Amino acid sequence: MKGKLILSFIISLLALNNISAQVKTTDTNTPLYLMKPDYPMPYGPIKVEDIKTVLSQVLNYLDANTPTHVIDLSTKKQITDYSKLNSNSNIEAGTFRLICYEWGVTYSGMLLAGQATGDPKFTEYTTNRIKFIAELFPYFKEQYKLNPIPGNPLRAIIEPHALDDAGAMCAAMIKTMHTDVKADIRPMVDNYIQYITTKEYRLKDGTLARNRPQRNTLWLDDLYMSVPALAQMGNLTGECKYYDDAVKQVLQFADRMFVKEDGLFRHGWVEEMSVHPKFYWGRANGWAILTMTELLDVLPQDHPKRAEIMKLYQAHMQGIICRQSGTGFWHQLLDRNDSYPETSATAIYTYCIAHAINKGWIDPIAYGPIAVLGWNAITTKVNKEGMVDGTCVGTGMGFDPAFYYYRPTSPMAAHGYGSVLLAGAEMINLLNNYQVVINETSVMFYHKNVDWKHLQIK
Repeated sequence: MKGKLILSFIISLLALNNISAQVKTTDTNTPLYLMKPDYPMPYGPIKVEDIKTVLSQVLNYLDANTPTHVIDLSTKKQITDYSKLNSNSNIEAGTFRLICYEWGVTYSGMLLAGQATGDPKFTEYTTNRIKFIAELFPYFKEQYKLNPIPGNPLRAIIEPHALDDAGAMCAAMIKTMHTDVKADIRPMVDNYIQYITTKEYRLKDGTLARNRPQRNTLWLDDLYMSVPALAQMGNLTGECKYYDDAVKQVLQFADRMFVKEDGLFRHGWVEEMSVHPKFYWGRANGWAILTMTELLDVLPQDHPKRAEIMKLYQAHMQGIICRQSGTGFWHQLLDRNDSYPETSATAIYTYCIAHAINKGWIDPIAYGPIAVLGWNAITTKVNKEGMVDGTCVGTGMGFDPAFYYYRPTSPMAAHGYGSVLLAGAEMINLLNNYQVVINETSVMFYHKNVDWKHLQIK
């Protein structure tokens, strides 16, 4: 009994001490607004060197897992003399494919990271692989003429079957042509462009479409699988027809799929539907805003439709920005925060917001902190090995919420890598252009010539 009384007395003392400690912090003796919040992710300004570390981790992981070798399938030996290629030759399999739309984004991300960091290893990742593919192209093209089998490792370049095969890779190849790469890339580019402009299925008004999963279906994803390539081809050749087709695709997709009151694009549109469900899939809206970003980058200032594209771009940007969650992520379905936070969409939006600020298209003071919060969230999904987690796997089109809510995520979903590279590279550019500080406990952006501590122009 005595022991119980002693224990009860000790507990009472501890409780009193705790109450006493709490009483010491009051509204009258402590600036409570300075108390540190319990953020679920890093919060505050970011450092260029920290971004470079994340980008280098991704580079090292991808470099180790995407080899550039040709092997003999029967002996598994590497073939270094390409004059000895034969029908049994194939590209050595890595963790990711070297020729796919996801890797088109990755090649573009590596090029931008090379420019932003000044580290040639990023640029070389892309130039080495595009050169490797270009050197193999003539042989495998001839082999395909003799024996058009699906297993030809360059089939997607030689004979694209869908926009997924063509657009992102084509755009990346044209960007690579602006480097000092020593490779004959143009034949592959021309083959891609011919497919996009003359062979892909279109509606009667020329809008690029598919006949799956329903007849005459528009997939929002297809904007990115076509328009950047067309825009880059216009920039490469100076021919207006490519710009005009690119602009037409964006505006005609928007007429059917952009929901003005929400500032977002529905994922799918089917001509025969009497109603068109509004599923605002995160990555598809990412493809749309990324498409317009890349188009505006090269579309001539005097193009008659540039102002219309910019108006749509800014309306979509507003719809995206207001859907960011408190964790810094955007969700799988943008208007449904009980769907999971998704990495690739978050990275695409972070890139586009940072890029739009750098280009002067949106307000840095208003939207810079959104980009910083997005990047801080992204860093929680990149491990020390450079693997990117939380990315939704490849996704078709659905017309019920469960389809989107329960799509798996995986570090093997290749969509996450290029988007993270783009986001990190553009954040470096952003930090080089603005002061980013904590002022009054929150992230603030200031122009370089502002003495923010005294809020006076120098």
